[in-house]
Amino acid sequence: MGCRARTLAEELLRVVAEDGKLVPDPRRRHAGRGAWLHPVLACLDSAERKKAFPRALRVQGPLDAAEVRARIGHTARPTEDQTAGLAGHRKQVDPS
Repeated sequence: MGCRARTLAEELLRVVAEDGKLVPDPRRRHAGRGAWLHPVLACLDSAERKKAFPRALRVQGPLDAAEVRARIGHTARPTEDQTAGLAGHRKQVDPS
């Protein structure tokens, strides 16, 4: 969502909206519409800055991303090469 780079589904974190909050769904079992992002803080920050979550999840108003931020903070840290690649990658995603 944040960097819009294409990658394998196994490398992405699914998030859903519940009661005005973004909830991580690593097992992909929560009901409802989900959004996918890289489990990297730079990608989360970018998606929040673009206000992409309310659009993608089709909800009104801002969403609290504290739970997702905590989840990403507990996962393995990316290497410098991965972080630089995500921050500079602005490739358009094919909508089909």
